[in-house]
Amino acid sequence: MSIRIYNKTLPQCGSRVFIDPSAVVIGDVHLGDDCSVWPQAVIRGDMHHIRIGARSSVQDGCVLHITHASTFNPEGYPLIIGDDVTIGHQVLLHGCTIGSRVLLGMGSLVMDGARIDDEVVLGAGSLVPPGKHLLSGYLYMGRPAQQVRALTEQEVSFFTYSASNYVRLKDNYLTQQDATV
Repeated sequence: MSIRIYNKTLPQCGSRVFIDPSAVVIGDVHLGDDCSVWPQAVIRGDMHHIRIGARSSVQDGCVLHITHASTFNPEGYPLIIGDDVTIGHQVLLHGCTIGSRVLLGMGSLVMDGARIDDEVVLGAGSLVPPGKHLLSGYLYMGRPAQQVRALTEQEVSFFTYSASNYVRLKDNYLTQQDATV
């Protein structure tokens, strides 16, 4: 089963959420309305919470986890993701905060305590180190991620297009799933 209780906490899903049967969602996780979680993604809210906003997609092979509270980090870091976020294939997010209308390119890593503001593009394969803050309205790329340039109006409009496209795709999957049950 792809949704698992941990420590007596069952993940919570908003309306019309799609979770692929091969994905795993564990513990203190809330998925907003119209979210999609694609094959082989792992979302593990076992020692802190994970919140994912509406219309966000977690694509194939992603790993989403938290940073637990300890003497080294008394509060720990939850994983917070805003609305209309496209999380590309094989992205790793660990105890960070992602704003709304963000595109995280394939294979990117965002580490503990990092913050990405609204309307940011993170290029494929980029690394956001612990505690780094990416400001709104820019493309960032590299290892470590560096601000490359301001986003164009067309790129900013792509955020809601991408989110809507994944909502349509997951709706198609849900319809086919219902037809086979």
